[in-house]
Amino acid sequence: MIFTISLYLALGICVAGILFRTQRWVTLRIGPETDTLTVGARITAATGQTIRALVSRRVFKLIGIFITDVLLQLNILHQSFWRWIMHICLFYGMILLILMHALDDPLTRTFFPDYESTLNPFLWLRDLFGLMVLAGAGIAMIRRVAGHRLRQMTRAMDTFTLFFIGMVIVSGMMLEAVQIVSEPIFNEMVDEYLDEDDEEILAPLRAYWASQYGVVFENPVDTDDPAVLAEGYETHDEYCISCHSRPVSAFMSYPVARFIRPVARRFNRIRMDTWLWYIHFLSAFAALAWLPFGKFFHLIATPVNLLICGSRTTDTVSPAQLANRRALGLDACTHCGICSLHCKVAPIQLLIDNITILPSEKLAGFARHVRHRHGSEAEAALLAEGSFICTDCGRCTEVCPSGIDLKDIWQASKQDLRRQGFTEAHHWIMKKPAHEWAHLASERSVASGPSFKKTFPAIHLTDRPETFRGCIQCTICTTVCPVVEAADDPARELDLTPQQIMNLLRLQMADDALGARMVWNCVTCYMCQEHCPQGVRVADVLYELRNIAYRRFYPDTVHHLDSQSISHRPKEEAPEAAP
Repeated sequence: MIFTISLYLALGICVAGILFRTQRWVTLRIGPETDTLTVGARITAATGQTIRALVSRRVFKLIGIFITDVLLQLNILHQSFWRWIMHICLFYGMILLILMHALDDPLTRTFFPDYESTLNPFLWLRDLFGLMVLAGAGIAMIRRVAGHRLRQMTRAMDTFTLFFIGMVIVSGMMLEAVQIVSEPIFNEMVDEYLDEDDEEILAPLRAYWASQYGVVFENPVDTDDPAVLAEGYETHDEYCISCHSRPVSAFMSYPVARFIRPVARRFNRIRMDTWLWYIHFLSAFAALAWLPFGKFFHLIATPVNLLICGSRTTDTVSPAQLANRRALGLDACTHCGICSLHCKVAPIQLLIDNITILPSEKLAGFARHVRHRHGSEAEAALLAEGSFICTDCGRCTEVCPSGIDLKDIWQASKQDLRRQGFTEAHHWIMKKPAHEWAHLASERSVASGPSFKKTFPAIHLTDRPETFRGCIQCTICTTVCPVVEAADDPARELDLTPQQIMNLLRLQMADDALGARMVWNCVTCYMCQEHCPQGVRVADVLYELRNIAYRRFYPDTVHHLDSQSISHRPKEEAPEAAP
C-alpha cells in the first residue's frame, strides 16, 4: 500500500514539476526583443520549428546529433576522457537500472520472458549497472574535491545530487546483501513455491542453501555432510534452480553479505530486509519527485537543447525562437564548470571576490534573477558587475557540452541589466576628473601597498618584475590591437598604446597608466597577449589596472553590499546610459 501510494505521489509531483519547468521555456523574457512577444507566439514558433525539422531533410541531422551528442556524448569526449567516462557511467548506469530493474515487470519481462531478478545474467548485470553509477559519482566527487576551481564552484545542489544517487545505489546494494543471508525470505520462498512442511525435505534444502547461497539460519544446519547436501540439491534442482542463480554472481552485494554474516541472525530477527526495502524505494521515489526541481532535470533539458541548437540553419532566427532558446538554455546547464575553466576573464575573479564573473555561476545567478528568486538588490549588483566584466569572446559557447549559446545569453542579460540601471564600470570611472587621477597617483599603492595585497592576495601582475621583464617594446601588441586600428588619432583618443603601458609598468609607473583611455577602451580580445613573442600577459595586466582603479573609486560595490548598490550611486558620478 505504501509502495503504491508513494509511487503515484512521486509520479504526480514529477509530471507537475516537468510541466512547470517546461512552460517557462515559453514564458521567461530575456532581452528587450522579447518584451512584446506573447506566449501564444512563442508556442507557435516552437511547434512550427519542430514540425519543419521533422518533415525536412534536417531530420537526418537530428538523428546524427542524437547519436553523437546525446547517446555517445562525443562532444564531452573531445574535451576530457575522464569527464566522458563519468557521464557515460552515470547516464547509462542509471538508465539501464531503471529499464532492467525498476521497470522489470512492465518492461524487462516483455523483452525477456524468462527474466527473474535472481537469475543470471540479470543478477550480474544489476550489480554492473550499480557499479557504473557509483564509479561515475565517485569520479564526479574526486573532480570536485581535487580541482580548486571546481571546488570553488560546487554548490549544495551538486552535493545533494551525488547524495541522492549514492543513497539509491548503496541502499539497493545493502538490500540485496541482506536478502542473500535472510532466513525469512528463504521461508517465504518455500511457502510460496515448495508448499512443504516435511523436515526430512526442508532440512537438506536449508543445508544446501546455507552452503551454496549463503543463507544464515537461526538454528545451525549441517553443511558438512555430503549426503545431506546431495539430497538438498535434488530438492533445489526440482523447485528452485529455474529462478535462482548462485549469489556469488552479485559481485558487489555478495562480498557485503559475507561481511555481515556475524550479525545476520540479528538482522533476520528485526527484518532488516524490510527496513532497507522501504529506504530503497522511498529514496528512489524521492529522487523521481525531485527530478524537475533539481540538477536531474538536465537529463531532459540538455538533450532537447542539443537537438535544437544542433539543428540550426543559416536562416534568420525569429525573436520568438531566440527567446525560447535562451529560456531553455537556463535549464540545460549541468553546472559542469567547463565554461568557467576556459573563460578568458576568469583570472579577474581572483582579484574581485565576485563568483558571478565565472560563466557557470553567472548563468545560475541570471537564472535566479529572471525567475525573481532571491531578488535582492545587492545580488543584482553582483550579477551586473560579473556580467559587464565579460568580453563576449564566445569561448564559453564553443566549449559548452550542453550546446548552450552562452554568448547570446550574456548579450541579452547585459541589455536587461542596463535597462534596470546597471552599467559598465568604465562608463563612470572614465568620467573622473584629472585631479582625482593625480590624487590616486599620489597614493602610490597600485600594487605594492599593504592594502592592495590584503584586498587582492591571489594575483597581482603589476608588481612583479618578471611580468614585464621580457617586453622588448617591439610594438606587436599595438600593431595587432583592433582598438588602436580603429582610432584615427591613437595618441589623443587612447592616451597610451599597449606597449607604452607595458613600458610604464616596467618603469614602476603603474599609477600613471591607470587613467589611460587604452586601459578602459580595451575590448579584451587577447590579440595582444596571444601574439606577444615574449609571452607578456598584456590583456591580463590591462584588466588588473582596470579593476585596481575600479576598487579605489567604488570599493563598497562588492565588499559592503549592505550599504548601496551600483544603481544607487550619487548623481554626480552616475554614468550615462550605455548605447
